[in-house]
Amino acid sequence: MTTLNLNAILPASTEEKWIAWQMKNVVIFHDGLEWEWHERGRDAAHALYSCTKSILSALIGIAIEQGQLAGVELPLSSFFPRIIDDLDERKRLITIKHLLTMTSGIDWPDFDKPYWQMRKTADWIDYILRRPMAHEPGSTFSYNSGGSHLLAAILTQVSATDLLDYARNNLFAKVGISSPAWKSNQGICEGGADLFMNAKNLARMGLLYLQEGVWLGERVLSQSWIRESTKIRTKGLTHYEPKIYGQYGYHWWISPKEDNGYVDYFFAFGYGGQYLFVVPKLNIVVVIRKGLAGRNHAILSRELFHHEILKTFM
Repeated sequence: MTTLNLNAILPASTEEKWIAWQMKNVVIFHDGLEWEWHERGRDAAHALYSCTKSILSALIGIAIEQGQLAGVELPLSSFFPRIIDDLDERKRLITIKHLLTMTSGIDWPDFDKPYWQMRKTADWIDYILRRPMAHEPGSTFSYNSGGSHLLAAILTQVSATDLLDYARNNLFAKVGISSPAWKSNQGICEGGADLFMNAKNLARMGLLYLQEGVWLGERVLSQSWIRESTKIRTKGLTHYEPKIYGQYGYHWWISPKEDNGYVDYFFAFGYGGQYLFVVPKLNIVVVIRKGLAGRNHAILSRELFHHEILKTFM
């Protein structure tokens, strides 16, 4: 890609402010051009936190396209037969689609509180499947990294291989993503977090979605899966303040113009202000990585995107 000259557009004080806001990386792709800024002058691999979930969504789409998964309506019990014996019949109704949209109905209080308990247990899958039901599947959004881990376990089952190897062979290598790392538990890569790559490689994932699944003329991800994944399925956390979230699709957040005041876009979000924004109308992809300072400080990344980057292209 050719370098995009934003330095002539952004105010001279921009870098000073970004450092004060604990920004680590900013990468922009637009119309075949690129621009990047790194606090320490280089783009090192880092934890994606929950941006991992959006990449997991792409892998689910690939498995469906390849015939390893029959579709999103498959019941969870197809992969974990013990659910059939659960006393709560609602658990037998959970599908892959419910896991993708965070509407499984499993009791998982907001902001992933059971997630930290799960990580302390020896068997994460057992912990998740033993959780009681709180709602009818499909009825209520509840952010649930445990559900994402079940999706990772399902992919590991149907592909009969390590999920990182599956991702390398079917996705990462095809779009030039090098040296990713993905932590695992009992042989299953963590579905909700713990994928590591640098900011520019994460931006490549956004560019793949912007290009509707095609990379250098090769179909990597189906156009229909991208459209289905980034379609609003639930209201998600639209009303959360500060507005660091949005509505929800298949493990992607969605922000319509009426919600953000600028333009329709969809995004991956990781704890504390790690964002991958894709704006089809403006043909731009933006990755913003911020130093951790608590969940709500993620609003600084969102403000940087809205007030400094978006307005440059509008």
